[in-house]
Amino acid sequence: MRTLLKYAGIVVGAVVLLVVVGVAGLYAWSGAEIDRRVATPAHAFVAPTDSAAVARGEHVVRAIAKCADCHGQDFGGGIVVDDPAIGLIPAPNLTRGQGGIGGAYSDADWERAVRHGLARDGRRLLIMPSNEYQFLSDEDLGTIVAYLKTVAPVDREKPDTKVGPVARALYAAGKLPMFPAEAITHGDGTVATVPVDSTVAYGKYLGDVGCSGCHGVTYGGGPIPGGPPDWPAPANLTPTGLANYSVESFTTALRTGVRPDGSAINPFMPIHATKLMTDVEIVAVWKYLQTLDPKPFGAR
Repeated sequence: MRTLLKYAGIVVGAVVLLVVVGVAGLYAWSGAEIDRRVATPAHAFVAPTDSAAVARGEHVVRAIAKCADCHGQDFGGGIVVDDPAIGLIPAPNLTRGQGGIGGAYSDADWERAVRHGLARDGRRLLIMPSNEYQFLSDEDLGTIVAYLKTVAPVDREKPDTKVGPVARALYAAGKLPMFPAEAITHGDGTVATVPVDSTVAYGKYLGDVGCSGCHGVTYGGGPIPGGPPDWPAPANLTPTGLANYSVESFTTALRTGVRPDGSAINPFMPIHATKLMTDVEIVAVWKYLQTLDPKPFGAR
């Protein structure tokens, strides 16, 4: 019996040692990934400063890019994820206030962060949706920067980022897109402007920039990869999911958060942003979604 207990103790000890070594290895590897730098693009980018650009930028920031969802309605920063297993992932203060980056960022820094998901030193930004924002035209990106330079300063320090064990393990397994910058080509060319009109082309542009991050690149909806379990699954926006919608009811849903059957859309859907979209923008998105291949729910 003593011999059996002795061997059992050895086995348990070996398993514990393997777990400790595995966890230590995971943290060492993922820590190096978090700190890894990549080459930054050399795109010559200069933001405009005129009042029309600032006004357009406010609309793009709030209604299309939905920056306030993470950075707060005052753009003073917010918490994107606060979960013991996933970690504490804050969004930075974008203003010129204490703790903000607005006073230190050049136009090139803004472009690198928004379109490429890269910090000034080349680190890949965590959960920054630049895989969507890479499609922003130079014109719209310029107006975004023009507007953010004008927002009122907010004094708010960003808490330290903490990436939890589950997030690290999911990233190692390829199940969590922790660094959206990995999905970007990082070219140094300009991005052409898409004419603002109620066309399929403009609808695709708006969808690429503001919808595909949650609903998936095929718009089939389903759980967001790597998201905390309490995040609701975005809807299927292909013709399968929109079968009971018309352009009128689609407009109502984006403006009021109410489906055609009268039920309320989960508040996770940023109605506060989509209600600011113009009629032209909503019709363009509707037209584009109607051109998609029908997909079952969850087909990302």
